[in-house]
Amino acid sequence: MSEQRKRRIFDIIQIGQDSDRVSRSFDIAVMLLILTNLVIAILETFDAAAPWQGVMNALELVTVLCFTVEYALRVWTAEYLYPEDRPKRAVLRYVTSFSGLVDLLSFAPYYLPVFFPAGVVAFRMFRVIRILRLFRINAYYDALSVIGDVIRGKRDQLVSSIFIILVLMTASSLCMYSLEHEAQPEVFQNAFSGFWWAVSTLLTVGYGDIYPVTAMGRLFGIMITFLGVGMVAIPTGILSAGFVEQYTRIKSRQNGEGLQPQFLWVTVTDGHPWAGRSAGELALPSALVSALVRRGNRLLPPARCPALEPGDGVLLVAVGAEKDNGISVRSLRLTPEHPWTGQTVEELELSRRTWLAAIHRRGGVILPRGGDTLQEGDLLLLCTRL
Repeated sequence: MSEQRKRRIFDIIQIGQDSDRVSRSFDIAVMLLILTNLVIAILETFDAAAPWQGVMNALELVTVLCFTVEYALRVWTAEYLYPEDRPKRAVLRYVTSFSGLVDLLSFAPYYLPVFFPAGVVAFRMFRVIRILRLFRINAYYDALSVIGDVIRGKRDQLVSSIFIILVLMTASSLCMYSLEHEAQPEVFQNAFSGFWWAVSTLLTVGYGDIYPVTAMGRLFGIMITFLGVGMVAIPTGILSAGFVEQYTRIKSRQNGEGLQPQFLWVTVTDGHPWAGRSAGELALPSALVSALVRRGNRLLPPARCPALEPGDGVLLVAVGAEKDNGISVRSLRLTPEHPWTGQTVEELELSRRTWLAAIHRRGGVILPRGGDTLQEGDLLLLCTRL
């Protein structure tokens, strides 16, 4: 199989662009398989579903086989997922990643009874791990991915608030133990009993299995209850602010505002160190990526320009903080039939990981804004974080 076809398979099994119908269809099919597998796991717990057990087993086998093939394809194309690593290193990096482990555990328990028949019952219990496959939906659906982005972005503030809550819980448990131990030693036996009371009170659960009976204990409990409401509100406020910031950032990116990449044309002259080298092999700083090659009146993506020649112009995209080793820049020529022709930039349904970097129109480069209308013949530069 050619390298080009292997790369195409990688593009299909990754999160697809709206314009790539094959890749988007693959994403939808995987999500349907995940949901089907989960529905089967739930229906198997009902006695009324026993007559349909054969059908459910067949559907489960189909979904597991599909998951197996998908995992094999991801391992096979891992070198494109981590282009900075050697192929074997890239495979190991994917297999040991969280996504790789989730993919593996989604189907591996199904095959274990084949090799270890004595443990059929135990392995069937392990198959509940396939619910982890739901995390895959988070990768395909951008709205769910925002949750992970917000938690990562606010992790320092969340850790600080959790630390404050733990300190308050510890202090509360010790104080309540001192106040209530003599009155009810069988309930507040030690500091850990007080800690259980502090957890249920500060988190506003209040199971009622342990509570103060002395006047001082009740007064202290009222104070801790008020503090608990405030402590729970701190991480809630942090997450709420994080969601507002994240959606504002996404909207700004769709409108071409905020973190806007900068562009620079470099002309290759006689004796230039880039002459004779591929545009994809240029030793560029970490914040730069080659996005386009202009040769005479032709515009070529870097991947289709095997060697630079004197007179060639190279468009460099400076993406600053948005740049990482997993970024990919591709070009798209709008045809009359393309659904984006005639649409404005803000109307484009782009993936959260993709933004429109530039519009090349009649020899000029346009930095896109939300109200810009795309025209037939425009060459779009799309940046994607893999």
